[in-house]
Amino acid sequence: MAYYNLQEAVTNKILLITLSVWAITQGLKVIFGVIRERRFNFKWFIGTGGMPSSHTSGAAALAVSCGLSAGFDSVIFAVTAVFALVTMFDAQGVRRSTGQQAALLNKIMDDLYHGRVEADKLRELIGHTPLEVIMGFFLGIFLSLVLYQIW
Repeated sequence: MAYYNLQEAVTNKILLITLSVWAITQGLKVIFGVIRERRFNFKWFIGTGGMPSSHTSGAAALAVSCGLSAGFDSVIFAVTAVFALVTMFDAQGVRRSTGQQAALLNKIMDDLYHGRVEADKLRELIGHTPLEVIMGFFLGIFLSLVLYQIW
């Protein structure tokens, strides 16, 4: 019975589309990072922040896929659309502010304790700019429409 449930999960069209869109978006971040900085950094694939927002593209793909599958007037579409909106707000609002605060705290620590205190720097690239979120949103919609037709 557990094998059957696992098989259902790995063949779930909406799940596969959502994960694929997320992976494609993360891959684009790596490509953009290599072009921009002329070097490869594995953290770009597993990290947060950067262009485009994979959180947003994944959430948008989930909502669109659910809408295509169950109808855009369904409860599941409404739930996933609200989830996508919360994800987008969080990505460019709360998490971006956290990154800005981390940058400021790192500067304060450098200024106050220049060389006297050993402390790890806080991660500064946590959230997204509004443009990164908008691009992730449109990429998620586009890729989910394409992948839904293919699968």
